[in-house]
Amino acid sequence: MTLRDLRPGESGTILGFEPSAAINRLMEMGMVPGSQVQVVRLAPFGDPIDLRVRDYHLSIRKSEAALIRISRHEG
Repeated sequence: MTLRDLRPGESGTILGFEPSAAINRLMEMGMVPGSQVQVVRLAPFGDPIDLRVRDYHLSIRKSEAALIRISRHEG
């Protein structure tokens, strides 16, 4: 499952990344394995995605969210 699969209000833990040149940029923004991430909202057409990571908000594109492997939190 990837971060792109989560809906607003759902959360998960980052497990790793799909191979891409964007990985370093995502990690510099705090998207590191083990971090908790929650989807706050989607833009009207679904792109970008507003996230809460490490007590701050971050917006990323759907294409970037598809590179981030996560485990979804239940409940």
